[in-house]
Amino acid sequence: MAEDFGAVLKQHGVILEGHFLLTSGRHSGFYFEKFRILEHPELCKIFARQIADKFRKDRITVVCGPTTGGVIIAYEVARQLGCRCIIAERTDNGRRIGRGFHIDEKDRVLVVDDVMTTGSSILQTLEALEQFPATVAGIAVFIDRNGGKGLDTPYFAVYEQRVEDYEPENCPLCKAGVPLQVPGRSGKTS
Repeated sequence: MAEDFGAVLKQHGVILEGHFLLTSGRHSGFYFEKFRILEHPELCKIFARQIADKFRKDRITVVCGPTTGGVIIAYEVARQLGCRCIIAERTDNGRRIGRGFHIDEKDRVLVVDDVMTTGSSILQTLEALEQFPATVAGIAVFIDRNGGKGLDTPYFAVYEQRVEDYEPENCPLCKAGVPLQVPGRSGKTS
């Protein structure tokens, strides 16, 4: 593929540098604002095509994504594969597949998400799928920050950039006095 996904991500303001509070509670000098991809349907389509093409031969019948960003990606990948899309919704105890979605033993599921940092959304989605007899045939993300660590299912990332993150008490950016930004919220915290 001739696309330079890193350049595309920078051009669209997806890759941000600074001092960020991640959803996991950890701190990082880099943040991937995936909504810059999702706000451009044509860009989302290009990234989703990479995933669909990678798993096309695997006879996927269901694509599952966790709320929030994973839902849009799951929909677009499923559309390109010509199969169903289901959602793993957040609960107090992880995630669940509800709303009458059903998966049977003949189904081959592809789990997709936006950004892989700790992998918790993917792992919770896999746990939610355990209630069904289907086969999880693969896992894919738009952006991977950690190299897909800890997954034993075929895995693919459209763009991979290993980025260090820190527990707040060991964060060199905090120690240097760099203002902490909380993505998704206005302003900064210190």
